[in-house]
Amino acid sequence: MLRIIFLLSLLFALSNASVQDFCVANLKRGETPAGYQCIRPIHVKSKDFVFSGLGTAGNTTNIINAAVTPGFVGQYPALNGLGISTARLDLAPKGVIPMHTHPGASEVLFVLTGSITAGFISSANAVYVETLKPGQVMIFPQGLLHFQINAGKSSSSAFVSFNSANPGLQILDFALFANNLPTELVVGTTFLDAATVKKLKGVLGGTG
Repeated sequence: MLRIIFLLSLLFALSNASVQDFCVANLKRGETPAGYQCIRPIHVKSKDFVFSGLGTAGNTTNIINAAVTPGFVGQYPALNGLGISTARLDLAPKGVIPMHTHPGASEVLFVLTGSITAGFISSANAVYVETLKPGQVMIFPQGLLHFQINAGKSSSSAFVSFNSANPGLQILDFALFANNLPTELVVGTTFLDAATVKKLKGVLGGTG
């Protein structure tokens, strides 16, 4: 009998053990490889779990005729530690999200309006491209180069989601031409000539 009581007491204790349901990020403290430190639950409000940043179209008046509005942990602190995030894509006619990669997450694209041609390149250099209509979804595996282009004559938009609170982003063109990587190194590691490299650096603000 005493053994049964002991086991029931142990089960009750385990069922009531402290579980950390969430960890709303304290953005005033530095980010670590494990994420941000938590705001104390006593200071967390219901509004901390709501994010309104994706309700308005982004400004597409720029060189790529497109806008990405992120809902990552830096904008939406309640995502901290949950392994998810989101963003909004807006593409004017001829708009493009250039070839890029997310080192920390896979991406799911859900088309809201218009039509979007999207695709990715596998590590074996196989190409997967589709033109998507509203309501269609496409997946981009983690770390692979991918892109989105407005395939119509009117504006298009989409929501994307990631399996990380901070998926990371590296845009291929910017990595090559928007920094101070010397022209001769870009020439030496690509099949481009110096004149083309300097022209692209001039467009994207790079030097060297």
